[in-house]
Amino acid sequence: MKVSIASVLIGILLLSLIGYEIQPNSFQSNEGDHIINETTLVQAERLIQVDTNPESVTVLVNKHYKLPDEHTPEDLVYPNVPFYSGENVEWHKMRKEAADSLEKLFSAAKRDGLSLLGVSGYRSYDTQKSLFEHYVERHGEEKARTYSAVPGHSEHQTGLAIDVTGGDRTCVVAPCFAYTEEAKWLKENAANYGFIIRYLEGKEQITGYIYEPWHLRYVGIEMAKEIATLGVSLEEYMNAVPVEVESTGF
Repeated sequence: MKVSIASVLIGILLLSLIGYEIQPNSFQSNEGDHIINETTLVQAERLIQVDTNPESVTVLVNKHYKLPDEHTPEDLVYPNVPFYSGENVEWHKMRKEAADSLEKLFSAAKRDGLSLLGVSGYRSYDTQKSLFEHYVERHGEEKARTYSAVPGHSEHQTGLAIDVTGGDRTCVVAPCFAYTEEAKWLKENAANYGFIIRYLEGKEQITGYIYEPWHLRYVGIEMAKEIATLGVSLEEYMNAVPVEVESTGF
């Protein structure tokens, strides 16, 4: 899938304007946090297999498991939710099942007095490639790999992941989002709508990424509730640990 230079530049400009300055040491995990605990061992006994089907809503995409370069979901739609940037662009799209659930999640948050905005949903291989190269140029490859995926290894390419923020437009894809009421609400309620907080605090050595309370991943309600109850990462849930992480500083 080809993307125009203009689209890429708009994407880079958007993330630059919202201050996408991730500090890889902003969330320090305690010593031993990455050790598989008893809960994870219980999961291992269940022999849950890693899902590598790119069409599945439970597909595992990380530093080990890659999507085909040409993979583009066929059911991408624009969810009827407000976004940080108003116009419909590629990165507002999600797969239909995830988009429908996102609408319900946003509505539930609104009923509880909270306002959410979408920031970045689907990204094609080419868009992710341009963004990753931008971050490497800006921060160096080692740092970029702690918060941005190598092309083909991004959950955003699945159409099942989305970055969100609060309606006040502060702490956009930034560590301070973790301390907002919106982040606290998502931690308690996202699973009810099929979403998990994909990159958990204290799981950096397993996921390979810094804590990202804004990054939601749709896996379906049943699995999301199990993962939230267990307090594990998707890698632990699917017995795909540990991730062989390049040097990330953690």
